[in-house]
Amino acid sequence: MTAAPSAAPAELSFPPADLPDFLQCCAGEWMSLRSRFDLEATAEDDSWHASERGELQIELLPGDAQGDLGGLAVTSQDQPGRRSALHFSADGRFHAGREDGRGGHWTLWPDGSLELVIETDERELRERIWFTKPNLRLRSTVDQPKGGAPGRASFSSEIRRVQRPASPAAAPGAAA
Repeated sequence: MTAAPSAAPAELSFPPADLPDFLQCCAGEWMSLRSRFDLEATAEDDSWHASERGELQIELLPGDAQGDLGGLAVTSQDQPGRRSALHFSADGRFHAGREDGRGGHWTLWPDGSLELVIETDERELRERIWFTKPNLRLRSTVDQPKGGAPGRASFSSEIRRVQRPASPAAAPGAAA
Protein backbone atom coordinates (compact mmCIF):
# COMPACT_ATOMS: atom_id res chain seq x y z
CA MET A 1 0.00 0.00 0.00
CA THR A 2 1.55 3.28 -1.03
CA ALA A 3 0.87 6.68 0.39
CA ALA A 4 -0.86 9.31 -1.66
CA PRO A 5 1.35 12.28 -2.44
CA SER A 6 1.07 14.84 0.30
CA ALA A 7 0.98 18.57 -0.22
CA ALA A 8 3.40 20.78 1.60
CA PRO A 9 1.78 22.12 4.80
CA ALA A 10 1.83 25.65 3.37
CA GLU A 11 -0.51 24.47 0.56
CA LEU A 12 -3.19 23.24 2.98
CA SER A 13 -5.84 25.25 4.73
CA PHE A 14 -4.81 25.95 8.29
CA PRO A 15 -6.20 25.08 10.67
CA PRO A 16 -7.62 22.12 8.75
CA ALA A 17 -11.28 22.68 7.89
CA ASP A 18 -12.24 19.09 7.03
CA LEU A 19 -11.03 15.58 7.74
CA PRO A 20 -9.12 15.06 4.45
CA ASP A 21 -7.16 18.29 5.10
CA PHE A 22 -6.53 17.20 8.70
CA LEU A 23 -5.22 13.81 7.60
CA GLN A 24 -3.00 15.44 4.99
CA CYS A 25 -1.54 17.74 7.67
CA CYS A 26 -0.60 14.64 9.69
CA ALA A 27 1.43 13.00 6.91
CA GLY A 28 5.20 13.21 7.28
CA GLU A 29 8.09 12.42 9.61
CA TRP A 30 7.65 13.54 13.21
CA MET A 31 9.84 13.70 16.31
CA SER A 32 7.59 12.95 19.28
CA LEU A 33 8.06 13.76 22.96
CA ARG A 34 5.51 11.94 25.13
CA SER A 35 4.77 11.97 28.84
CA ARG A 36 2.64 9.13 30.20
CA PHE A 37 0.82 9.07 33.52
CA ASP A 38 -0.71 5.93 35.04
CA LEU A 39 -3.04 7.00 37.83
CA GLU A 40 -4.12 3.39 38.37
CA ALA A 41 -0.60 2.51 39.57
CA THR A 42 -0.24 1.72 43.24
CA ALA A 43 1.46 4.12 45.65
CA GLU A 44 4.43 1.72 45.98
CA ASP A 45 4.83 1.57 42.21
CA ASP A 46 6.95 4.46 40.96
CA SER A 47 6.11 3.71 37.31
CA TRP A 48 3.16 6.11 37.37
CA HIS A 49 5.08 8.55 35.13
CA ALA A 50 7.35 8.08 32.14
CA SER A 51 8.70 10.27 29.37
CA GLU A 52 9.99 9.09 26.03
CA ARG A 53 11.19 10.39 22.71
CA GLY A 54 10.31 8.72 19.45
CA GLU A 55 10.33 9.08 15.69
CA LEU A 56 7.12 8.54 13.74
CA GLN A 57 6.52 8.10 10.03
CA ILE A 58 2.89 8.89 9.13
CA GLU A 59 1.56 8.05 5.67
CA LEU A 60 -1.66 9.28 4.14
CA LEU A 61 -3.94 6.45 2.98
CA PRO A 62 -6.31 7.20 0.10
CA GLY A 63 -10.09 7.13 0.46
CA ASP A 64 -12.58 5.46 -1.84
CA ALA A 65 -16.00 6.06 -3.38
CA GLN A 66 -17.77 3.93 -0.72
CA GLY A 67 -17.57 6.54 2.06
CA ASP A 68 -13.99 5.87 3.24
CA LEU A 69 -12.47 9.35 3.64
CA GLY A 70 -8.94 7.96 3.81
CA GLY A 71 -6.71 7.21 6.71
CA LEU A 72 -3.28 7.22 8.27
CA ALA A 73 -0.62 4.54 8.61
CA VAL A 74 1.83 5.07 11.47
CA THR A 75 5.23 3.41 11.83
CA SER A 76 7.50 4.02 14.80
CA GLN A 77 11.25 4.07 14.19
CA ASP A 78 11.57 2.06 17.44
CA GLN A 79 9.34 -0.68 16.02
CA PRO A 80 9.88 -0.59 12.23
CA GLY A 81 8.06 -3.87 11.58
CA ARG A 82 4.93 -2.72 13.41
CA ARG A 83 2.60 -0.48 11.44
CA SER A 84 -0.82 0.64 12.62
CA ALA A 85 -3.50 2.13 10.42
CA LEU A 86 -6.72 4.04 10.97
CA HIS A 87 -9.44 4.37 8.32
CA PHE A 88 -12.08 7.10 8.61
CA SER A 89 -15.65 6.88 7.29
CA ALA A 90 -17.95 9.73 6.29
CA ASP A 91 -20.49 8.53 8.90
CA GLY A 92 -18.16 9.62 11.75
CA ARG A 93 -16.77 6.16 12.49
CA PHE A 94 -13.17 4.96 12.25
CA HIS A 95 -11.59 1.56 12.50
CA ALA A 96 -8.10 0.24 12.95
CA GLY A 97 -6.65 -1.75 10.10
CA ARG A 98 -6.55 -4.85 12.30
CA GLU A 99 -8.46 -8.10 12.31
CA ASP A 100 -10.29 -7.30 15.55
CA GLY A 101 -11.95 -4.32 13.84
CA ARG A 102 -11.35 -2.12 16.88
CA GLY A 103 -12.61 1.38 16.26
CA GLY A 104 -14.82 4.15 17.45
CA HIS A 105 -16.10 7.52 16.36
CA TRP A 106 -14.37 10.74 15.34
CA THR A 107 -15.30 14.43 15.54
CA LEU A 108 -13.51 17.29 13.84
CA TRP A 109 -14.20 20.29 16.08
CA PRO A 110 -14.55 23.90 14.82
CA ASP A 111 -11.12 24.73 16.33
CA GLY A 112 -9.52 22.24 13.89
CA SER A 113 -8.86 19.51 16.48
CA LEU A 114 -9.74 15.88 15.86
CA GLU A 115 -11.20 13.82 18.71
CA LEU A 116 -11.18 10.02 18.59
CA VAL A 117 -13.29 8.03 21.05
CA ILE A 118 -13.12 4.26 21.60
CA GLU A 119 -15.58 2.74 24.09
CA THR A 120 -15.77 -0.79 25.42
CA ASP A 121 -17.94 -2.22 28.19
CA GLU A 122 -15.18 -1.50 30.73
CA ARG A 123 -13.19 1.51 29.42
CA GLU A 124 -13.28 4.70 27.40
CA LEU A 125 -10.30 6.07 25.48
CA ARG A 126 -10.35 9.68 24.23
CA GLU A 127 -7.59 11.11 22.10
CA ARG A 128 -7.51 14.69 20.88
CA ILE A 129 -5.09 15.79 18.15
CA TRP A 130 -4.54 19.40 17.14
CA PHE A 131 -2.05 21.64 15.40
CA THR A 132 -0.77 24.95 16.75
CA LYS A 133 1.30 25.41 13.57
CA PRO A 134 1.51 23.24 10.45
CA ASN A 135 4.73 21.67 11.80
CA LEU A 136 3.70 21.34 15.47
CA ARG A 137 1.12 18.72 16.40
CA LEU A 138 -0.16 18.05 19.93
CA ARG A 139 -1.96 14.95 21.22
CA SER A 140 -3.63 14.22 24.54
CA THR A 141 -5.01 10.83 25.48
CA VAL A 142 -7.16 9.84 28.45
CA ASP A 143 -7.93 6.15 29.06
CA GLN A 144 -10.18 5.46 32.03
CA PRO A 145 -12.52 2.84 33.38
CA LYS A 146 -16.24 3.49 32.92
CA GLY A 147 -17.56 5.43 35.88
CA GLY A 148 -14.96 8.19 35.71
CA ALA A 149 -12.25 6.80 37.99
CA PRO A 150 -8.72 8.06 37.22
CA GLY A 151 -6.92 5.98 34.64
CA ARG A 152 -4.02 6.57 32.29
CA ALA A 153 -3.21 9.73 30.35
CA SER A 154 -0.53 10.96 28.01
CA PHE A 155 0.49 14.16 26.32
CA SER A 156 2.65 14.35 23.20
CA SER A 157 4.19 17.21 21.33
CA GLU A 158 5.32 16.30 17.84
CA ILE A 159 7.54 18.36 15.57
CA ARG A 160 7.57 17.69 11.84
CA ARG A 161 10.95 16.75 10.41
CA VAL A 162 11.60 18.97 7.41
CA GLN A 163 14.28 18.68 4.78
CA ARG A 164 16.96 21.33 4.92
CA PRO A 165 16.94 23.29 1.66
CA ALA A 166 19.80 22.42 -0.66
CA SER A 167 22.57 24.98 -0.46
CA PRO A 168 22.74 27.18 -3.53
CA ALA A 169 25.46 26.19 -5.97
CA ALA A 170 28.52 28.38 -5.91
CA ALA A 171 28.40 31.06 -8.58
CA PRO A 172 30.74 30.37 -11.52
CA GLY A 173 34.09 32.02 -11.01
CA ALA A 174 33.52 32.54 -7.28
CA ALA A 175 36.45 31.84 -5.00
CA ALA A 176 36.05 28.83 -2.76
